Amino acid sequence: MTTKQIDYCIELARTLNFSRAADNLFVSQPTFSYQIKLLEQEIGFPVFERSGRGAALTPAGAQFVAFLAGMREDLKRAIEQGQNFSAKYRDSISISLMVRQAITFLPEAMRLFAETHPQVQIAPVFQYENGVESFLRHEVDILFALKEQTRQIPNIRVHDLFESRIYLIARRDDPLAGKNRIEEADLFGRTLMVGGGSPPALKAVQHRLISTGRIDYFNSPDHDTTLTNVAAGRGVCLAPGFLNDHSGQFAWIPFDCAERFSCVLCTHRDDNRQSVTAFLEVLQTLYADAVAFPL
Repeated sequence: MTTKQIDYCIELARTLNFSRAADNLFVSQPTFSYQIKLLEQEIGFPVFERSGRGAALTPAGAQFVAFLAGMREDLKRAIEQGQNFSAKYRDSISISLMVRQAITFLPEAMRLFAETHPQVQIAPVFQYENGVESFLRHEVDILFALKEQTRQIPNIRVHDLFESRIYLIARRDDPLAGKNRIEEADLFGRTLMVGGGSPPALKAVQHRLISTGRIDYFNSPDHDTTLTNVAAGRGVCLAPGFLNDHSGQFAWIPFDCAERFSCVLCTHRDDNRQSVTAFLEVLQTLYADAVAFPL
């Protein structure tokens, strides 16, 4: 099956008309029809039912085309990345993180690194879930993680990056937004959103607050849903500082507790590239210099 045949199949599924699909792809109708026939012969089942009025997807064809469309998009992105890479770079370092803001200084680190390593591409990969599994499969070179997550990961090097504390997130017009620090008693009578894949340190704080019996709570499936509920005035939440996008949309107020998150970068033990070491040093220096930056 060729990429051309895939494109023909997707276009025919969109138009359900052989003549229109052939015209849209600037090919003759006989050639177009022949390529569709070859594709169906190769896969062993009809994708389309032909009639005098045009074409219709078979049930199996509908499922097949849906898969093809997703595959074609993935292939397109892979080709574009390859073109970008081959035109400028000799090497690539991929770094997995759950959200863009997790490594606040990543854009600055990429800029500084490019000054000394212009032929090495830094490729962020955003994986809200399954980042560790992807790293273990060697699909990415660097993994942003909490130190507690790395204890059972074999054959890695762990590089300390920064310590992050817990903050209360509230609307900017919330009375709590005017405080410099939030105490446990400040949350009495309020609704706290919990859950959403919270790391153990945060879960411990949430449980401690709920066990007072003086705080209402409800479960939220993920961080984005939680922020939407905060924006809607349905409650407040606690979150690690590394999730702060510093956009100013919400008030992030330090919460008075001892719990902290040790944020680290993991590399593969057998990856001894000088460029990886240099990039890690750039990031670590930026965080070491950001003494007064809220994390």
